[in-house]
Amino acid sequence: MARRKRVYKKPDLRDSRYDSSVVAKLVNRLMYDGSRSTAERIVYAAIDKVNDGAQTVDPLEILNRAVENAKPRLEVKSRRVGGATYQVPLEVAPDRSESLAMRWLINFARKRKGVPMHLALANEIRDASTNQGNAVRKRDDVHKMAQANRAFAHFRW
Repeated sequence: MARRKRVYKKPDLRDSRYDSSVVAKLVNRLMYDGSRSTAERIVYAAIDKVNDGAQTVDPLEILNRAVENAKPRLEVKSRRVGGATYQVPLEVAPDRSESLAMRWLINFARKRKGVPMHLALANEIRDASTNQGNAVRKRDDVHKMAQANRAFAHFRW
């Protein structure tokens, strides 16, 4: 018997400027207290700033590459077995990996103090698109943790 209610997937939202679900999710994740216009202004300015020095034609190409590079493939979850708690490595669902990547990009951009948010987000996206930066380092740390605990992989269910 399931302990939780079934999770129903909501339809994909798309943003108005780029007609992209990735940008819409990024805006929603960045938004504070329902101020969508501020969040949209920050995200669009960050995308424009990222594409200033790039030679790509599509403005979303760098953003999509950054999210892809920051996505984790494995993560660890705590499982309690016989009084002991084990960190069990599990594969990450595609929706969750995209959500984690965006969360890491935004959180590390917010931690860059003294820099306007659109510039911090643009720098974070640019770094992640070249497989550098804090979000990619966080992904690597999560992968190392899963690799170190692969002896407990038989506890997954």
